[in-house]
Formats: sequence, C-alpha cells, structure tokens
Amino acid sequence: MPKFDWQGQSRDGEMLNGTYDASNKDEVLTRLRAENITPRKVSKKSRDISFSIGTGVTHQDLLIFTRQLATMIDAGLPLVQCLDILGSQSENKNFAKVLVGVKEHVETGATFSESLRKYPKVFDELYVNLIAAGEVGGILDTILTRLCEYIEKSVKLKRQVKSAMVYPVSILFIAMGVLAVMLGKVIPVFEEMYEEFKGATLPKPTQVVIGISNSFTSNWYIYFGSLIGFFIVMGIILRNPTGRKAFDAFILKVPVIGSVLRKITVARFTQTLGTLLASGVPILDSLDICARTSGNKTVEAAIYHAREKISEGKDLASPLMETGVFPSMVVQMIGVGEQTGAMDQMLQKIAQFYEEEVDVAVAAMTSLMEPIMMVFLGGLVGGLIVAMYLPVFELAGNIG
Repeated sequence: MPKFDWQGQSRDGEMLNGTYDASNKDEVLTRLRAENITPRKVSKKSRDISFSIGTGVTHQDLLIFTRQLATMIDAGLPLVQCLDILGSQSENKNFAKVLVGVKEHVETGATFSESLRKYPKVFDELYVNLIAAGEVGGILDTILTRLCEYIEKSVKLKRQVKSAMVYPVSILFIAMGVLAVMLGKVIPVFEEMYEEFKGATLPKPTQVVIGISNSFTSNWYIYFGSLIGFFIVMGIILRNPTGRKAFDAFILKVPVIGSVLRKITVARFTQTLGTLLASGVPILDSLDICARTSGNKTVEAAIYHAREKISEGKDLASPLMETGVFPSMVVQMIGVGEQTGAMDQMLQKIAQFYEEEVDVAVAAMTSLMEPIMMVFLGGLVGGLIVAMYLPVFELAGNIG
C-alpha cells in the first residue's frame, strides 16, 4: 500500500506531521479530518529502490534492540523517544527503517504491539503477543527482559539444529565430490594404463569400476541433472502440506538424528509455552503460537489436537499423551504443573532440563557421526583404489 507524508495543524494550533498507509490522497485527508487535524500538505512518499534477501534483520539485531528498549523503559523514558533513539543509532539500515515506521505508527495513536504487527517478518506473533500482554499488564520492561532470554535460547536451539544437520550433510557432499573426481579423472588414467596390457583379463571389480567411470564421463550431465532433479523434487515435496507432514514424521524416527530433533522440539515447545503463560497470554492463544512456531508438522498437529481438547474443557496433559509425540515424563510434569497451578514454572524447568539434554545429545551425536562418516568416506575411496590396483596385484603374483 502506498505511503503518504502529511503535515497538519491540530485544534490547539500545534503543527503535526507523519506518514499514513493509504490507497490515495483523499483517504489520508478523510483520516486527518476525523482526527480533528487540519491538513496543510499531503504528498505521496517516494519509494527507495533497494534489493535485499529477506528482511535484512538478524536475531542479534532484534536481541540488542529488545535489551536496550527494556533498559530505557525501566529508566522511565517515553516509548516514542526510545524508538527514536534506537532507530537513529541502529547500524542496520533495514532495521532502522522498521523502527522509524514503528515510531510513526505509535505517534498516530496506535499501541506499541499494533505498530509492531505492521512488520510481521521482523516481529513474529510470539513477540507481538508478549508485547501486547506487557502493555495490558503494565509490565512492558519485564516482558522485554523475558523476551531477551527467550530470543537467546531460541537462537541457541536453532544453532544446535544446524550443528546436528550440517556435519553429516557436509560430509555427504564431500564424498560426492571425491567420488566425482575419482570417476572422472583418476580412474580413466588407470584404464589407459591397463589398455596397454594386450590380452589381459581384468578382475571383475576393476571392470565394474571402469564401466561406472566410462558411464559417468560420457553422461555426466545426466548424473548432475538427476541430482539437481532430486533436490527440486524434495523442495516440491516439502512445500506440499502432505509431503511436509510425511517428511517431518519420518525425520523424527531417524536413528540418532530423530532423537536429537525430538529433544530440540520439546525444549522449544516448553520454553515458548512457558514464556507466553508467564507473561499472561491466554492458554489457547499460547498453544496456537506454539503450534505455528514448532518447526515440525507432526508436533504442530499434536499441539493443535491438545488445543482443541482444551477448548472442549479438558486438561493439557491428557491430549498431549494421546498424540504420542511428547515423552511421557514431559506430559506427567505438565500434568503436575496443571494440578499445582504452577504450569509456567514447570514448563520452564522442563525447558531448562531439555536444553541441557540437547547439549549432551548434540555432542554425543557429533562424536558418533565423525567415525561413521570417516569410515564411509574412507571405505568409498579405499574400495575404488583397491579395485583399480587389483590387476597390479595379480600381475605381481604371476611374475612371482
């Protein structure tokens, strides 16, 4: 929607200015008159031409902003002044523009949470709902401090997911690269050498490897095309709701990796739900946010199932147990939290326990994957080398 800069005069004679999102100039004029502002100048805001991938705002930017804003609010500074200071000193130009926009919306009378909701790619639903709860309860500084802790833990969990997945994937790509070099460059040299042995019969493993090498060098584009096609098909499957659900269910059952991802999922769910409930967000809204931020369709379906049962008057523990997604210990602790009325505290304890479990599990998985991948890579390369040297061994035996 286009933006319009305006200048006007209030009933008290004060000169005001700002920016509105509107379809046309007349809509801005109507809105100003409704707010008892006499328009003096309204002009369409020119768009800056810029190219960027995503929002250009990192978690670190958001964390620093939240921490600084919490300090300023706690010190008693007005919100508009805080946003003005933080927007002007932000080193990230994209984030600075967002903060200026938020400040302008607040100046027009919108609440802080409503202003943040205008930028959903920067401030997600959890962030906005917590800010709204803080505004209603008059504890915005406390909520901002709690958000800082949440963002730090969330970034840590995402980093652990990457470390759990990046190592095996990187080794797999290295193995594919080594295999391509061996088949395309090394083995043809051995083949030319063996062609000089007239009448010699090569061992079967050597014949198979040379056949694969010839096929690869002659039809390399088919192999690479098939690999690219595989990734395209996987992308299509993951974009399809049914395919994504099947993949997410499968990945949780994969040995070693599935166990780590399940622990990460439990830590994220309990941490998010505990933070929301402690901040005063209603249970149904909290579960809705947890489901959409779970990162796994199987877990998302389980949380929505629990939400539906709670809306019917049931407790949280029983439907979570029915899904079979969450460990029984977690469900039982949630049940105890419900009975004692200390659900948010219990969830934070579960999250803390599983964060430590994730640290141990990721370290154990990495130490286990290292020898497995090295054996796989060494076996692949070693097998090809042995197959190509078999004729030399046989020749040496015959000479002997």
